[in-house]
Amino acid sequence: MDINYLIEGPVTSGIIASYLEKMSADRNAGGHSFFLGQVRADAKDGKTVLAIEYSAYESMVKAVADKIIETVLSEFEDLKSVIIIHSTGIVKAGEVSLAVMVSAGHRHQAITACAKTVELIKERLPVWKKEIFDDNSHIWRDNQ
Repeated sequence: MDINYLIEGPVTSGIIASYLEKMSADRNAGGHSFFLGQVRADAKDGKTVLAIEYSAYESMVKAVADKIIETVLSEFEDLKSVIIIHSTGIVKAGEVSLAVMVSAGHRHQAITACAKTVELIKERLPVWKKEIFDDNSHIWRDNQ
């Protein structure tokens, strides 16, 4: 499956549904696991996060995401596919900015591999976050 790892704006339900349809076509997959990362309206110092603006080192994202997928596929013998979609640009509180979708022959490997993929994305993917607050101030945030 050819994947563009970065999209401008939020990851919509339509995007998720289109990948789910593609994943379901593999009749050897018995389990799919999904992680959807949503922007939170966190309160910090009396201010509320309205949105996050994501920036990426786009020329590196493909190589790093490919390596993450290769690593996960090598660790879990039962995996069929791993999909990563990350937002760039502005994503408002309540919208999805990261989708990870994993298919495997059995549910346990799908669930465990999905969690591993999310952790590797947080550690390695060259994407940065600028939290935008309700008073128009902002702060750059580390991946956690």
